[in-house]
Amino acid sequence: MSPELIGLLGVLALLVLIMFKFPIGSSMLLIGIVGYGIVIGPTAALAKMGTDIFNNAHSYSMSVIPMFTLMGMFIGSAGIGQDMFKAFNAWFGHIKGGLAIASIVTCAAFAAVSGSVIATTATIAVIAVPEMRRMKYDDSLAAGSVASGSTLGILIPPSSVLIIYGVLTEESIGQLLIAGIIPGLITAVFLAFTAYLMVRLKPELAPGAPKTPMKERLTSLKPIWPVPAIFLFTMGGIYMGVFTPTEGGAMGAFLALVFALLSRRMNMKAFLSALYDTIKVGGMLMIIVIGGVIFGNFISVTRIPAFLAVHMADMPPFLLLATIFGAYFVSGFFMDAMATLVIYTSLFYPLIIKAGYNGIWYGIITILMILIGFLTPPVGVVSVVTSGITKIKLETVFKGTIPFWFALIASTVLLMLFPDIATFLPNFMDI
Repeated sequence: MSPELIGLLGVLALLVLIMFKFPIGSSMLLIGIVGYGIVIGPTAALAKMGTDIFNNAHSYSMSVIPMFTLMGMFIGSAGIGQDMFKAFNAWFGHIKGGLAIASIVTCAAFAAVSGSVIATTATIAVIAVPEMRRMKYDDSLAAGSVASGSTLGILIPPSSVLIIYGVLTEESIGQLLIAGIIPGLITAVFLAFTAYLMVRLKPELAPGAPKTPMKERLTSLKPIWPVPAIFLFTMGGIYMGVFTPTEGGAMGAFLALVFALLSRRMNMKAFLSALYDTIKVGGMLMIIVIGGVIFGNFISVTRIPAFLAVHMADMPPFLLLATIFGAYFVSGFFMDAMATLVIYTSLFYPLIIKAGYNGIWYGIITILMILIGFLTPPVGVVSVVTSGITKIKLETVFKGTIPFWFALIASTVLLMLFPDIATFLPNFMDI
């Protein structure tokens, strides 16, 4: 049996395990070790497992994840999500579809201090959707705007998925985080404009609302000023090279804790809950990273990336990217986003680098493709979570996200045509 065929069977076996709800990290670890043992040998596979697990578990890069996760947990404990929604509603509520736009902007702002899609969804959906339903917004627009906006949690830094991509590819995590800023803001604008356009074309989706006086708008910003301050301090410090991504995350977590304590919204129970959730999320992500690295080593020895490089590297650039984009898009219908990230990074990253593309830019492209998968039926985890939290029918949520697909696709195409959107800021960094 050829190594390429073994690799293909390994990918299919992984998909079967994921289909039967096996944990993603453990599934990749199992398939990676067994597959590596078949191709190279059992002794080499066990030795590789031992060294890879140790090397990744004690890697300094891995400490970025719990630091930024803890920052998000502390911010969430301070109830900042509700304050942000009130503020952005005051500024955008009078526009057609203003509550939907405010929800998307709130998701973008919350993503800047949480780095998690699920945390953003769980926080904003509880606040925004009931308010939109009270104002007689159509359920599909209410749920669709929150679900699509929540996906920005893995694009706007700090992003745990960007960090995982950096660990898997050994690209600079600091540059990846900074690279997500401009594409994240552009994508947020595209999503907000989509909500506006939907209501312009179908006024029955949302009623109008009176304009909030300027004094009230300015007052609404007072409770949320720590969010941009923490974001600018942590990301600015990383960008300027003042501290590493891990140190930036630690400083952000400390500032978030100080803010939560000064706002008197955190007690001992909330503090311990934030620590517990950080450990739980960090442990889950660490297993995914370790499993992803081992699975990636297995894919490498099967020579599948080399096979793809030989047969795809000579394709016209846009056709090559369109083919990869198509693979991500189709996978969104049946594959978990984390599994998609690990499998396709293992397959396509070497090909992209050999074709002369920038690995930082491709990381942002990868995240944008995964965003679409987060919304796509039947697996679309963000749509499922939104439905579960809001009690809106899942088919209604999926229907509401369809217009926002086009905004995400437009953002992806724009980044393909103009790579400097992602690489402009990282190019000025010294790391």
